[in-house]
Amino acid sequence: MSDQSIAHPALPAAGHPAAGHTRKSHAQTAKSLLPGLLLTGGLSAVAFGIQSLLPPHTVLSPLIIAIVLGMAFHNTIGTPARCKPGVAFSLKRILRFAIILLGLQLTVLQIAAVGGRGLLVVALSLGATFLFTVWLGRRLGVDSKLAMLIAAGTSICGASAVIAANTVTEAPDEDVAYAVACVTVFGSLSMLLYPLIQGHLQLSPHAYGLWAGASIHEVAQVVAAAFQGGHEAGDFGTIAKLSRVAMLAPVILLMGWGMSRMKKGHGHGRARAPIPWFVIGFIAMILFNSLGVLPEEARHGLVQTTTFLLTMALAAMGLETDIRKLRAKGLRPLALGTAAALFISLLSLGLIETVF
Repeated sequence: MSDQSIAHPALPAAGHPAAGHTRKSHAQTAKSLLPGLLLTGGLSAVAFGIQSLLPPHTVLSPLIIAIVLGMAFHNTIGTPARCKPGVAFSLKRILRFAIILLGLQLTVLQIAAVGGRGLLVVALSLGATFLFTVWLGRRLGVDSKLAMLIAAGTSICGASAVIAANTVTEAPDEDVAYAVACVTVFGSLSMLLYPLIQGHLQLSPHAYGLWAGASIHEVAQVVAAAFQGGHEAGDFGTIAKLSRVAMLAPVILLMGWGMSRMKKGHGHGRARAPIPWFVIGFIAMILFNSLGVLPEEARHGLVQTTTFLLTMALAAMGLETDIRKLRAKGLRPLALGTAAALFISLLSLGLIETVF
């Protein structure tokens, strides 16, 4: 075989015109993204500012405030066309990067601290709730993608799980906004009601913390509710919730496999399961954080960065959400969110009473 037959086009040298063209195209791409990134970043900063003015342990996280601000902006002023590329970048690329960084908030030891029986309660509650919600959504006539988003948000970790699951389902933005609204409302109600119910049930701090961590939607909501049962309940509830967050990775992978099966069943040929590589990155960050080599100051800074990036993604979601389409979804998805929240609450409590 001659050298000519195996030759490949050489990369442009630094002084070659093609190299200058490449640099110019990168600069143009960055310039096109800048307006949208400034808009989503600005809305995120406003969301953090509003949240800082609210009482401690408020039901509103910056993520929820950001999606409301984005929706208000889009449906009143309108998202400028020049911002669209940066908004789409925030919703896709920045979201995936933030989910990878989310792994730095977990360690293998934290997950192990829940114990075998505790992890069993968390896993069974999560799996059964997800399957129940998808099944009931089908019975109620709710679109399958919206039902899966509500299932992910209820069973795993609220708004973060909804937007992570949508990387696989690829549902309309209005579905994502509806699912986020559902898990926010019912997670907030759970946060307020659990301490009152605890007064009648007289659960041990360990059992109450596990119940909160295994069934309330958002991490912040779990912290607020669990610490009402004392410091021990709060600590254990937080750890139980984080172990539930760690299950985001296998659930997203299974959802990808399920979506590929659905596409194949609808005559799309050999539909391959989408491989969400950011989930692999999420797992890698958990393992890296478990080594204990990351300084606490750096870890704390990365946690804040992660929250800000997730908030940008939610702001972008709001900027692409049409309220008129949201209203058209009707009350059936709301009924589904209600049933899912009740199911995970009652099932996890029953399992705790049985196991402990």
